[in-house]
Amino acid sequence: MNDEFDVLESQQPAFDIKAFLFRALRYWWLFILCICIGIFIIHQQNIRKQHSYTLGTQISVEDDTNPLFTSNTSLTFNWGGVSGKVNTIKTALRSRSIHEKVVDSLQFYMSYLKQSRFRKDDVYKAAPFRFIQSPDSYQLLNIPIKITFIDDENFDISCDFTSNVINAQNFKDKKIKPIDVNLGVFTKRYKIGEPITLPYLNGVLVLDAERSIKENKEYFLQFNDFNTVVASYKGRIVVNNQKGSAILNLSMTDYNKGKIVDYLNKTVEVISADQLARKNQFVTNTINFIDGQLNRVKKDLTLNSDSINTYRSKNKIYNLDEESTTINTKLSTLEIEKDGINRKLAYYASLKSYLETSDSFTELPAPSIAGVDDGNILSNISKINGLSVQKANYEKSVRSDASIFSDLNQKIESLKRVLLENISSATNGLRRELGEVNNRIGIATSKIRKLPKAQQNLLGIQRQYALSEQTYNVFLAKRGEADIIKSSSVSDILVIDPAKDTGKGANDLKLSSRYMLAIFGGIIPPLLLAFLFTFFDNKLHSPKDLETQSNIPLLGVVGVNTLDNNLAVHRKPKSTIAEAFRAIRTSLQYMYKKHELEGSKTVMITSSVSGEGKTFCSINIATVLALSGKSTVLVGLDLRKPKIFGDFNIQNDIGAVNYLIGQKSLDGVVQKTEVENLDIITSGPIPPNPSELLISDKMDALIEELKERYDYIILDTPPVGLVADALELLEYADASLYVVRQDYTKKGMLNLINDKHKRGEVKNLSFIYNGYNQKGSYGYGYGYGYGYGYGYGAYGNGYHENDTKKKTILERIKGIIKL
Repeated sequence: MNDEFDVLESQQPAFDIKAFLFRALRYWWLFILCICIGIFIIHQQNIRKQHSYTLGTQISVEDDTNPLFTSNTSLTFNWGGVSGKVNTIKTALRSRSIHEKVVDSLQFYMSYLKQSRFRKDDVYKAAPFRFIQSPDSYQLLNIPIKITFIDDENFDISCDFTSNVINAQNFKDKKIKPIDVNLGVFTKRYKIGEPITLPYLNGVLVLDAERSIKENKEYFLQFNDFNTVVASYKGRIVVNNQKGSAILNLSMTDYNKGKIVDYLNKTVEVISADQLARKNQFVTNTINFIDGQLNRVKKDLTLNSDSINTYRSKNKIYNLDEESTTINTKLSTLEIEKDGINRKLAYYASLKSYLETSDSFTELPAPSIAGVDDGNILSNISKINGLSVQKANYEKSVRSDASIFSDLNQKIESLKRVLLENISSATNGLRRELGEVNNRIGIATSKIRKLPKAQQNLLGIQRQYALSEQTYNVFLAKRGEADIIKSSSVSDILVIDPAKDTGKGANDLKLSSRYMLAIFGGIIPPLLLAFLFTFFDNKLHSPKDLETQSNIPLLGVVGVNTLDNNLAVHRKPKSTIAEAFRAIRTSLQYMYKKHELEGSKTVMITSSVSGEGKTFCSINIATVLALSGKSTVLVGLDLRKPKIFGDFNIQNDIGAVNYLIGQKSLDGVVQKTEVENLDIITSGPIPPNPSELLISDKMDALIEELKERYDYIILDTPPVGLVADALELLEYADASLYVVRQDYTKKGMLNLINDKHKRGEVKNLSFIYNGYNQKGSYGYGYGYGYGYGYGYGAYGNGYHENDTKKKTILERIKGIIKL
């Protein structure tokens, strides 16, 4: 028997899934209510929500080398291939400087709004007017300026000031200053095109040429802080690039599709122009340098030309002999050659100084302007210039302590050391060439000195002129070459698919999915509620629950008593409850026969706590035994809380207590009832020592006397879960009935009686399941109607006097919400 009980305990389910499902079904009204609330909330959100849109553009980063570039010109540089360019463009697109240019160009810090049902919507270009700001002026920040058109020529401006101090911003230098204003609404009328000159609003309102204005139409103009707007757009633009690909996908989300299109296209335009400017930076620097040299040489050339004409006129020398001309031509060639060497030496000296004293190498002029054609120097200058531009680009968007700067600085330093060595080697070679040229110039000069003094001076002036002319022509040719290269350069950014409004729907316009979410959200609370109540519910809700909690046999199932007292069998002998007690009587008789009990039988009835129907079952079991023709006595031994006397309309002045203390004899405490063959002994006055009385010798005598007079003795005892009195009476009972009540008795209350039964301290113990309601907490039955007293089985229909009393509306509501 012990092993059987242990197995039963181990097989008890931790969570009753079936009970959970049936409890959830009972909350159908709560499901409907929660779903309706969820749908209502989603509907309100949908009509209030401003839908956002996402559009994109696609660009490609190409490696477009200038077709006019040669190793001799060296006016362009390489950024490190397509991969390096892609990373640079991605970094630039995330930089604040780019977005500042875009916002400034589009004036997106200024919004055109229109009042809708729930908010002010940004109508952007849909507004029929534009506000043109006055240069270098301050505009009101973060407060909507209401514009009401009176007619085709006039409009009102109004501002509602809730503070004495407002902020205004100058969108040229981006400075913000506080301005004192008067509290309340400011209103002033203007004509369209009339200058508005207020401390916090400066500009002109103009109408679109193809738009018309309706009278009393209202719009709003609002200026927002420039830096805040830039940060907002910078955070919303998304740049995606598949690794190893030269394709960049730009996308942005906003409430106005027109703004998205303009912003994305302007961003590509700005980054393309910026990239082209950086790409041409080298050649631009070279052009600036050449222009400076041309201006200088042009002055020398003009001065030398004037000197020749003046000298010839003064000295009457217009022609030279053939020998003098030949010598002078040779000397001029040597001096031009010397000038070229000196120009290279000067470039190297300047380059060396620049490398040693500068931290940035983005302004190096091209070596070709000095006639430098050393391949190593050309290549290294291009590389160091490219790295410097890349570093300058990263400085706009990457932290200064990032590791990328350390890598770039190391590469630049390495190239700088190589360049310095190249310069030293090239300089030494040029100095040797310069020495040889000077020797030849000396020989030619000695021949010139043999000519007359006047001719010598004229030849000297002519050589200076020729030298200046040659230098000017060289720089002019270089200038033309640089201009051609610059004008033929194209951006490395190719727009594949510009941003465009193609009618794409809103991101969050999937109303059906939102309503499905509302339905799902409405289902969860009742399910959660049912789960929690089921999980924490430790009460008995069906006979099956009782069977899972104990291996004590179930003797009978009794339905709910609807009468105003406990005499259910006596008052309605044909009711289902009466049949349930008859079934219990039959089961008791079978039990006695099985255990071969003869003569008078004692039945003890107890329960866990008060309120489980112990007295109700005691009275009706006694009644149904008496109705069978057996002499029966009902003894009230619940000395602390007597009850049974009230249902029989008898007094409790004299009872078992009087017998137990020796005041009365058995005849003096026995009272007759209206039920034939049924006597009753009430408990009597409440004693100070009920437990001691129940274990006294008088209790033995009482039971013996009762057995001599009656066939059945029904003992109504106190609950075993509250006091130990009932346990003291177990020795007198031939059968013990333990009453439990549906939706009332807690499962843990059975531990004590289970333990007593497990140890064999209680004999012939059985359960009575009281208050059974097939439509109770879970709404499912187990067929106990016919097996244990006909309950609510089909057999009772037409044969039993069922309670047909209709429930009130309040009772029905209580039944629905009953847990």
